[in-house]
Amino acid sequence: MENFSGSAKNNEVAQCNLVCRVSLLYFARSAELSGVRSETISIPQQLTSLQLWQEIVKRHPRLGTIRDHVILAVRQEYVILGDQLLFLHPGDEIAVIPPISGG
Repeated sequence: MENFSGSAKNNEVAQCNLVCRVSLLYFARSAELSGVRSETISIPQQLTSLQLWQEIVKRHPRLGTIRDHVILAVRQEYVILGDQLLFLHPGDEIAVIPPISGG
């Protein structure tokens, strides 16, 4: 019985550390700063929206300049940077949407 409990506990820990491949889409200024329009990366399946942003900025440090103005969209739903916990799935699309000005 103890072995089973230990295995279940290990499975819970393993699930928290799972990574998945997601597609990042960069628009307008974020595409200019990153130098790419899209890419596929591996990131943890569970992380906060701020941690997600930090993962993106690790790959493209110049994006840090728009941090206070950027919005992310995960599966086409807006996400504000903060402590909101995200549950990502393989193949999810994440859009990096900077402020857009128009005339």
